[in-house]
Amino acid sequence: MMAPLVRDSALVWLASGVVGVSFGAIAVAGGLPVWVPVVMSLVVYAGSAQFSAVGVLLAGGGPFAAATTGLLLNTRTAAFSLAVADVIGRGRLTRLLGAHLVTDETVAFALAQPDPARRRAAFWISGLGLFAVWNLGVLAGALAGDALGDTAAYGLDTAFPAVLVALVLPALREDPAVRRSALLGAVLALAVTPGVPAGVPVLVALTGLTVYGRGAERPTA
Repeated sequence: MMAPLVRDSALVWLASGVVGVSFGAIAVAGGLPVWVPVVMSLVVYAGSAQFSAVGVLLAGGGPFAAATTGLLLNTRTAAFSLAVADVIGRGRLTRLLGAHLVTDETVAFALAQPDPARRRAAFWISGLGLFAVWNLGVLAGALAGDALGDTAAYGLDTAFPAVLVALVLPALREDPAVRRSALLGAVLALAVTPGVPAGVPVLVALTGLTVYGRGAERPTA
């Protein structure tokens, strides 16, 4: 049972490692100390939220705006944790470690398995491997980024928005409600950008959630 799970997880690990290298390199090349992306990845361990928080910092936003942006983006993991609560196992330490490993990938991989034993194995195999590869990638990228110098010379300032766009494109294609929310959020963020500090437009964009779900269900005649 273990070998197929490791084989299937390896593809996700590889992709995560590449993104981790990018995150570490861009964060450090943008001016942050090496320890910031490394410690953030160990303690926070939330890819898209980390990209957003560091993007806010590199744009000149304060720590509060960066932390708030990351926290709001990561609230979805609360629902994910409920979905795999029985999968993680029992015991306070097991649940604490398991909660830290909850990501989009580990939850999806675990819930795709046909029985409880296989779901639990899939969660821990994919979760521990993903955590290790992500953090090794971030460390390697951070050490490399320290030698890159000015990010403008390489166009790395565009990497954060490019990664975030790639992360949301699947949802935009599949869900009209998400498209409506994203459009409203983008318009509001662009409108306030000239007059507010960096990081605030990201928070304002969350106003787009007010239209989420409207029109998704209409009464039939």
